[in-house]
Amino acid sequence: MSDRLEQLKEFLKDSPQDPFLKYALATEYLKLGNQDEALKGYTDLISNHADYVGTYYHLGKLYEKMNRVEDARDIYKKGMVITQQKCNMHALSELRGALSLLDGDDEDEY
Repeated sequence: MSDRLEQLKEFLKDSPQDPFLKYALATEYLKLGNQDEALKGYTDLISNHADYVGTYYHLGKLYEKMNRVEDARDIYKKGMVITQQKCNMHALSELRGALSLLDGDDEDEY
């Protein structure tokens, strides 16, 4: 187990509802090849911190990696709604691009 993973777990003991720490932990699990724990972390973020926009892109990519194409498509679309509500045009653009690549569309159509 990585030192970073242990450090993030310790930080979460002090701040168990911190979405950044939850995101960092899920991302660290993914980096270490533990897709199941990464998936748990990202889905927790979607359920409990829906406005943490970075989650949608990474969860979508994880779904793609797991060959869960419909789940990826759905999460990208949900993320697009949230990013539009939050006026986060950069994240919106990334999600549109990911969805476009997934669907094999030309990104300029959006």
